[in-house]
Amino acid sequence: MRRPAVPPPLLVLTAIASVQVGSAVARTLFDDLGAAGVTLLRLAIAALVLAVAARPRVRAWSGAAWRAAALLGVVMAAMNLTFYLALRTVPLGTAVTVEFLGPLLLALVQTRRMLDLLWALSAAGGVVLLGLNGGGAAPLGGLALALLAGLCWAGYIVSSARLGRLVPGTGGLAVSLTVAALLVLPFGAGGVTAIGRRPALLAGGTAVALLSSVFSYGLEINALRRMPTRVFGILMSLEPAAAALAGLLVLHQRPGAVELAALVLVTMASAGVTLARRDRDAIPESAVRDPA
Repeated sequence: MRRPAVPPPLLVLTAIASVQVGSAVARTLFDDLGAAGVTLLRLAIAALVLAVAARPRVRAWSGAAWRAAALLGVVMAAMNLTFYLALRTVPLGTAVTVEFLGPLLLALVQTRRMLDLLWALSAAGGVVLLGLNGGGAAPLGGLALALLAGLCWAGYIVSSARLGRLVPGTGGLAVSLTVAALLVLPFGAGGVTAIGRRPALLAGGTAVALLSSVFSYGLEINALRRMPTRVFGILMSLEPAAAALAGLLVLHQRPGAVELAALVLVTMASAGVTLARRDRDAIPESAVRDPA
């Protein structure tokens, strides 16, 4: 007797929770491994797991496929490293709220609707609130790093879509993760040496890689195969709220009124832009994300 299929929205919500809990766990490792060290562990372990699972046939790749994989690797290295550097000083919920501007801006660039201008102003207003909140817990330097991570996230979406057209399946992502890990290696190698003194840190790094990359990616891909992309996009708009909740439960970071207002404004903007999309604007499997 076949088991009933898990509803796709539940898969997406589980993936969102997995990503944000993974980010919270990553933050707990910074004191021992450093932000760059955790980034290196996450990328390297995720690359290894996906390479074993996908077994990419790289010998058959064209030059264009290799260039696309390398470019995606550069973007992923910058995205993950800048986001974790932001988390050193910015609460998780706030960092994800600002980071979410990247894919939101990409969606706005691809539309011509006047209503979307209002959504853009809503999102911008949320970020301005954070920037003007001098008494808050998010310094401007950290917010700038989160915004840079968001711009890299937009670049990831574009780059991974191109790679997905050249290399089917997850083989291309495995190679790009390897490239990203090699790029982060000079910055994170020193931090990773702490594992020699405390081997238990490797378990934490593995948990981050599985929660933030491997599990979430698999759940989202399975969900996309059975649900409209518009519904998927609306559910993804819950990322900032999920990040704030993970920050509260795992890191005991309590958002203030300004942070909550910014979160609501950015989430509303993301949901509004997504509602305007047509379901035929499919999201390539390789372009879901390697969330930071």
